[in-house]
Amino acid sequence: MAVQTIGHAPASSSHKGMSPLRRREAINGYVAILPWFLGFLIFTAGPMVYSAWLTFNSWELITPPRWVGLANFRFLLEDQLFRTALWNTFIYTVVSVPLQLLIALGVALLLNLNIRGTNLYRSLIFLPSQTPVVASAMLWFFIFSPTQGLANAGIGLFGIPPQRWLWDVNLVKPALIAIAVWAFGGAMIIFLAGLQDIPQSLYEAADLDGATPFSKLLNITVPLLTPTIFFNLVIGLIGAFQVFTPVYLMTGGGPGTSSMMMGLLIYRHGFEEFNMGYASLLAWVLFLIVITLTIIQFSLARRWVYYEGDRD
Repeated sequence: MAVQTIGHAPASSSHKGMSPLRRREAINGYVAILPWFLGFLIFTAGPMVYSAWLTFNSWELITPPRWVGLANFRFLLEDQLFRTALWNTFIYTVVSVPLQLLIALGVALLLNLNIRGTNLYRSLIFLPSQTPVVASAMLWFFIFSPTQGLANAGIGLFGIPPQRWLWDVNLVKPALIAIAVWAFGGAMIIFLAGLQDIPQSLYEAADLDGATPFSKLLNITVPLLTPTIFFNLVIGLIGAFQVFTPVYLMTGGGPGTSSMMMGLLIYRHGFEEFNMGYASLLAWVLFLIVITLTIIQFSLARRWVYYEGDRD
């Protein structure tokens, strides 16, 4: 009787490479993302590359770009208005973002309480942040009117004389910051979602240990909410550095240059003075500042942001 030898069967050719099903799935995936990819190349990556090339050119829109080398960069180093706009934007961001986050978190903590009419309160507080930016700017323009504005009427109740607000060099930035803080509804909703994601069992265990409300806030709520705080912080900083519409509609960068922001400065050079090459350089400077701050935030986040899967 013949002895049958047992050995390894040769690998099937169907195991080599990608199977037809996997290949078909990969092709379908690439086809699905193709519209987005083309849109990204045409409307995002392409304009970014072109604007980078424009930084070395002088372009007045109605004439072909003219190569000027590093002339725009030399002008940037001597541009006092650029330094003023960058400083104003920095002050606006550093003050408005933390204030907005603190108020949003405080209101979210109140709205997270199990009280009657909570849903109505949430809707009413969230609604102002959904007001169109132009309509909101016009409303605040009348509120800060030096003659018949509600702001002067409010401070008049405390015996404070009327102020010029948007027409005062010293008050225009605080007024713009107040407008930014007023639109805290978006951050509040995100905080509220983060609060509701915290397990109630942690609070119940803390109650059994006799923890005070402040202790629970400090040792449970805030640590577990740090990813949400980090997200709102990053989004808030990016948005604040790009502020444009309220400044453009309400102050135009004035009085003088006291409210000139980077976004408005880019717009003026690009679409009022038709100096698109220098405007492109300013846009890239703003982009590099924002991306650098974002990278710094992500690197520092390892020290204070706690994720549920983290272990000491």
